Amino acid sequence: MAVQDDPARGLDHGAWVPLLAMYPKADVPVLQISLPTLAAPDLFDLVRSLAPLRDEGVLIVGSGFITHNLRALDWTSSTPPPTWAQEFDAWTAEALARRDVDALLDYRLRAPGVRQSLPTHEHFAPLLAALGASVGGTRGGVDAIQFPIAGFWMGSLTRRSVQFG
Repeated sequence: MAVQDDPARGLDHGAWVPLLAMYPKADVPVLQISLPTLAAPDLFDLVRSLAPLRDEGVLIVGSGFITHNLRALDWTSSTPPPTWAQEFDAWTAEALARRDVDALLDYRLRAPGVRQSLPTHEHFAPLLAALGASVGGTRGGVDAIQFPIAGFWMGSLTRRSVQFG
């Protein structure tokens, strides 16, 4: 695997946007890493190995969208979210609330509306990475899960924010 170190590159929008909202003074050190795979079990296991960093005060952030179908955007936001987006978002929230890691790792086969909600999977994979980081370490088990933000934006994009305690 090639490693690229370019400090002048700046952060990807997936890291920059949430960090700007969380730390507007940019007064925290940040190490951005790319996801080496979109294979859910492999990604989960890899990031699970990073869980002990949380015991050292490291914040692990996964940024994306639970639903991400840009072809289905409603720029006027005048229509309700499509049924497939609502079903996929609800299924994901319920699986997280149940701490059903097996279902989440098998989401491509189990989740309703997955094909419409995720024509590509790179925006959902960070959730699986964050889930992996929430399991293990000295805490053991899956952390408490909260949804501080929910709803939809531009019709089909879920605004659901997932926080692992």
